[in-house]
Amino acid sequence: MNETLIAVLLGVVQGILEWLPVSSEGGVAIVVTGLTGASPAVATRFALFLHAGTALSALAYYRGEVATVLREVPSWRPRTAFDRDRADLSFLVLATLATGVTGLPAYVLLDALVNDLTGGAFVALVGGLLVLTGLLQRFAESVALDPRATPDWLDAVLVGALQGLAILPGVSRSGTTVSALLLRGHEGESSLRLSFLLSIPAALAANVLVLVDDGVPAISPSAAVLAVAVSAVVGYLTVGALVALVRRVPFWAVCVGFGSLGVFGGALLIV
Repeated sequence: MNETLIAVLLGVVQGILEWLPVSSEGGVAIVVTGLTGASPAVATRFALFLHAGTALSALAYYRGEVATVLREVPSWRPRTAFDRDRADLSFLVLATLATGVTGLPAYVLLDALVNDLTGGAFVALVGGLLVLTGLLQRFAESVALDPRATPDWLDAVLVGALQGLAILPGVSRSGTTVSALLLRGHEGESSLRLSFLLSIPAALAANVLVLVDDGVPAISPSAAVLAVAVSAVVGYLTVGALVALVRRVPFWAVCVGFGSLGVFGGALLIV
């Protein structure tokens, strides 16, 4: 297939899936493998690289919130870190640090894991992790806790650590972090906002990590830049509609359904 068309398709897939509580990394990696014949390891690294586009989408969509957080930096003090006016900034900083603590070892594990997988086993792994993500979301929806207005340090450590583990293909970053925030008592819209804001530094850091480790994998640098640009545009155009959709549709069922198909299809490929 023409490399430009591949880049556009990958950008569209990333731009849409990033906002849903399904694994955009796993979905993009499967598409990369199918279209380019790349190994699971290369496909997964490219999927991480492509998150730079949707990080730009989130930055543009939440530009007001980002500006507010940045204005809080000069007045931030440890003793007032999680006061109402500074809670978002403190959450983002502490959660990003926690992401690094769990994300770097997970990246090393990812490299060792996917290098030993066949194509069918890789699809089945992604499917199995999607099922687990869906079940976690379902559990979060069934638990009613006292509502929380602002995040605290425990929210930041928990959500940040889980985001780091979401570097594994098939684990939904947004689904896992939103589920954790719901379990901690945050309401749906606030959970989505915090999750998407937190994705910005994490996605940019993952992009740098991939570039330092391997360079641009799977396709040529020019095509990779095009894929990032397309994912940024598509992500910005769809984030509002998809955030609204997530509020109404039980996407835990989508995770379980797609994951089950992935396990079944991967098992057939192995056989």
